Amino acid sequence: MPRLGKILFTTCLTLAMETIMTIPLSKVLGAGGQIQESSVEGHSVPFDDVLVYIASGWESLTRSLNSCKTFEDIKTDGEPVLYFPAGLPIPPELRELQNRCGVRFEHLPPQIAKIGSQNLNPSQPQGLLYLEHPYVVPGGQFNEMYGWDSYFIILGLLRGNHLDLAKGMVENFFFEIENYGGVLNANRTYYLTRSQPPFLSSMVLAVYEAQAKQGRPDRRWLERAYGFVVRDYEQWNQPPHLAGETGLSRYFDQGDGPVPEIMGDPSHYYRGVAHFFLIHEGVDSPHLIRLDGPKAPPNIVGPIFPIYVCDSDPLEIEVQQCDHADRIALTPEFYEGDRSMRESGFDVSFRFGPFGAETHHYAAVCLNSLLYKTEKDLQDIASALGKKDEAQRWKEKALERRRLILKYLWDADRGLFSIMTLQLASGLLTNMPRRSIPFGLDWLPRNKRARWRRTSNRLSSRAALP
Repeated sequence: MPRLGKILFTTCLTLAMETIMTIPLSKVLGAGGQIQESSVEGHSVPFDDVLVYIASGWESLTRSLNSCKTFEDIKTDGEPVLYFPAGLPIPPELRELQNRCGVRFEHLPPQIAKIGSQNLNPSQPQGLLYLEHPYVVPGGQFNEMYGWDSYFIILGLLRGNHLDLAKGMVENFFFEIENYGGVLNANRTYYLTRSQPPFLSSMVLAVYEAQAKQGRPDRRWLERAYGFVVRDYEQWNQPPHLAGETGLSRYFDQGDGPVPEIMGDPSHYYRGVAHFFLIHEGVDSPHLIRLDGPKAPPNIVGPIFPIYVCDSDPLEIEVQQCDHADRIALTPEFYEGDRSMRESGFDVSFRFGPFGAETHHYAAVCLNSLLYKTEKDLQDIASALGKKDEAQRWKEKALERRRLILKYLWDADRGLFSIMTLQLASGLLTNMPRRSIPFGLDWLPRNKRARWRRTSNRLSSRAALP
């Protein structure tokens, strides 16, 4: 296997291992508890077992409104709540869930026109957002339908001949756009302020092509889907998702302060983040606010942490033996980066600075490559629907984004792409500090494609990746 292929395989394997699926061993090994003989020509016995394992997982990971486990959320406390869009009548058949599952029904504020335009009152409990069709969840603590995760889930469903379930998930995203303002990070109220990397056009085409292979292409569905893909695309090309004046896009969450979906007490996580900045950047860190210092603090949107000065190793003495020296908090700007990192899907990581603190200051090549693909997909869909003028418009948009990606994000000296830091007040490039890999290389000129592969192979060899 070529070196780059090994890198991608390792990444996919890591992602797969992080998905928690609890399936009885008997289902994997067969009724007799023995490994089954291979029934797929050319495949080893272990590979067949993996296929059986995956097939068994679809049922256990599928959620629908007739199952009480759909409403479980170990990330938050309190009774389960199911939220409906404002003005949507509650289907009578769901009323029995209130007694059987102990779930409460509520309606959201007036219709949400775009992501982040309406938020829950802080006094209202967090809850699940109503969707019309069953969906597959990643598993474990992630018991809801996620944005970009669902694209890879849909590919698996189509490979396993679960077309109706896959199409229903795409329909759920149309419902989110119509009623919640866009494709959400996932269908929980605490995700109403952000999206995830845009894969909707890829989902639509995957379902449409699967229908066509079965001899039943649905042109009317494709035309309806086209309108929703356009609406999803547009949110990435207007404030606050614009990356300065570059013409490129960035990740940006429209909420404030700490995120509530962290397991356990979120303040414990943010305490660790503040400790990191205090140790590595000191009390004057741009990510910290000193509350007892000479500078008057701005609005505090998160927890406050005390600092103690001790004469010896603080791990060996009680806090009461230390002197209280100061208090610190994380800045509102840090929380914006933290939230935007979660929209990027690279959470938690240092991809966009320590703990993602600078995410909203980057024009990411991954995001803009996906938007380039969306523009190409919209060109293909418009052509298939006979919309020649619109197809030409999408072609021009894709060419322009390609030009901007190569202008701002391609580092010719190093032969790789970078994520670009922006000084958003002026929209100017300030530095290009990090290596980044775009999703797909088809649009890259041949000379740059070969250069990128050589650089990636060289960097991978240095890292001694398997």
